[in-house]
Amino acid sequence: MDTILGPLYIAVSWIIVQFHSLFSLVFHEDSGWAWGLSIVFLVVVIRIALIPLFVKQIKATRNMQAIQPKMKAIQERYKSDKQRQSEEMMKLYKETGTNPLSSCLPILAQSPFFIALFQVLNKIAQNKEVGVLDAGQVESAREATVFGAPIATKFMDSADKLAELGASLTEVRVVTVIMIVMMSLSQFYTQRQMMTKNVDLTVKTPFMQQQKILMYVFPVMFAVFGINFPVGVLVYWLTTNVWTLGQQMYVLKRNPTPGSIAYKQRQEKLIAKGKIKVDPAEVEAKEAAERARATRTQPKRQSKSQRDSTVSMSKPEEKKPAQSKTHQGKAQGKRPNHGKKKQSAKSKK
Repeated sequence: MDTILGPLYIAVSWIIVQFHSLFSLVFHEDSGWAWGLSIVFLVVVIRIALIPLFVKQIKATRNMQAIQPKMKAIQERYKSDKQRQSEEMMKLYKETGTNPLSSCLPILAQSPFFIALFQVLNKIAQNKEVGVLDAGQVESAREATVFGAPIATKFMDSADKLAELGASLTEVRVVTVIMIVMMSLSQFYTQRQMMTKNVDLTVKTPFMQQQKILMYVFPVMFAVFGINFPVGVLVYWLTTNVWTLGQQMYVLKRNPTPGSIAYKQRQEKLIAKGKIKVDPAEVEAKEAAERARATRTQPKRQSKSQRDSTVSMSKPEEKKPAQSKTHQGKAQGKRPNHGKKKQSAKSKK
């Protein structure tokens, strides 16, 4: 792995060293502020470089939401022919210019840097030179602390190992737990903002359900794996979550998804400022529809016994089937005609 990620070790450590030299002018060069802020600004550099991918992610996510009804129709139509289904899906992606992987590009692009930083901090903890960090800088970074926890320590480190770095088990675990909780909450809040405010509510698709599941899965994953992350990596991931939240807030304010709550709120603000002119008849029609929706009464829920009694009362009484004319004729033909026999007897006399 060191051979493959060697260039990334150099790139990550070089960026950290440059920012450390800058912050050493303000803070002590061995302080946690100098090294911690160097990691924070490493995130800033990476996220600025990923802005074009973030724009592609937004477009891809919106396109995926828009074509979900068509995708569902294709799945229903060719559910017995998986090959044809895949061909039609690819054709739909090509026609709409949608790339499903684009929504994952920022995370995929960050992963190598995340792994490289993880390994750099591990080597600092082992007091080994890595990238462009020399022995003096490694020793300085190894002893730097964030709120009492060395940046190269983890939640799962033993008390003996922490004692070598001059830290206590309690301090390290308290700091790491707080950072893991903040990291998970920021991830959850960002995802929730997107689901509640930046999704077209007029279209109900499986994509929305998947995003809702991920909203709960990702924070749990970060909480579980976070106990194995060094403090410096937790600083990195917490910073990138805050950056993502800021980007999300910007998108909600400036370029929300059409049909979403954020889009409606933005349109209302623009209308109030007079930047968008609205037809009075259209406004009146919308208000009438809202009033009708508000005054509409929903049927009360009934128990099973109440429903059964209602059904039995609504059933009409069963009527006896009417006899057909032929049946009536046969019945009349079978009746004895005593009157005619008497008349014929009298005529004979």
